[in-house]
Amino acid sequence: VGEDSAVFELGKQKISSWIYFTAILGVVLYVLNVAWIDNSTGYGKAFIDAVSSLSDSHEVVLLILILIFAGVHSGLASFRNTGEKFIGERPYRVLFAGISLPLAVSTIVYFINHRYDGLQLWQVQDTPGLHQLLWISNFISFFFLYPSTFNLLEVAAVDKPKLHLWETGIIRITRHPQMVGQVIWCLAHTIWMGNSVAVAASFGLIAHHLFGVWNGDRRLAIKFGEDFELVKSRTSVVPFAAILDGRQKLPQDFYKEFLRLPYLTITALTLGAYFAHPLMQAASFNLHW
Repeated sequence: VGEDSAVFELGKQKISSWIYFTAILGVVLYVLNVAWIDNSTGYGKAFIDAVSSLSDSHEVVLLILILIFAGVHSGLASFRNTGEKFIGERPYRVLFAGISLPLAVSTIVYFINHRYDGLQLWQVQDTPGLHQLLWISNFISFFFLYPSTFNLLEVAAVDKPKLHLWETGIIRITRHPQMVGQVIWCLAHTIWMGNSVAVAASFGLIAHHLFGVWNGDRRLAIKFGEDFELVKSRTSVVPFAAILDGRQKLPQDFYKEFLRLPYLTITALTLGAYFAHPLMQAASFNLHW
């Protein structure tokens, strides 16, 4: 009864929609830079300074930043049905992104800038083969982390945003791929860095996504009722659990559900993000957050 995820049919795409998407993305990035990131015009540094004044501990400050982001992000998601009734689907999406995105950027930049400032708990970076293993784990995590690529036009509010009940592709493995991806990402980075800042970041992010498991199921149950209960009965939160116990019946050509443009896009962006690490680190350092 759920939707087929990651479907992208070129013949059904409108060039005008993707032109709007590109224009909206450009405007959003420009406004984000001027209003938040640029220290001469934005409020990002003032926000970081205000939170940093609450504690001398980078771990505590990072946890506060994650808590603020998590509260706003999950709170706005929880009130989505009510909010959309008052202001509409597209304005609520703009409100959601307009508040969540700056908070996410602040948390990421602070983590990058202070990732090695904590107490070193272990040091395993010289272990043969570990870097390759963790790199592969991190690469895999992004296939779980970003199911939003299934509906990019809705993310940008070009198409009317909807709450989807996905059931194919990555959902066959786990009903909550973002949580699983976040856990994999956190474990890989924490093992590699081995310090208290990484542990604090992982604790906060994993806790937020575990709450998202409960909150996401609650919202889907309210929206879809019996249809969600049916999907829930043949999927699992724990990866592969529903497949192993026979509740999830894989079709013979299930692999074709992954041979689609959104997954190829994730592959390209993940590789790009890896090679762009030095640029991201330099850009974050120059902000002095």
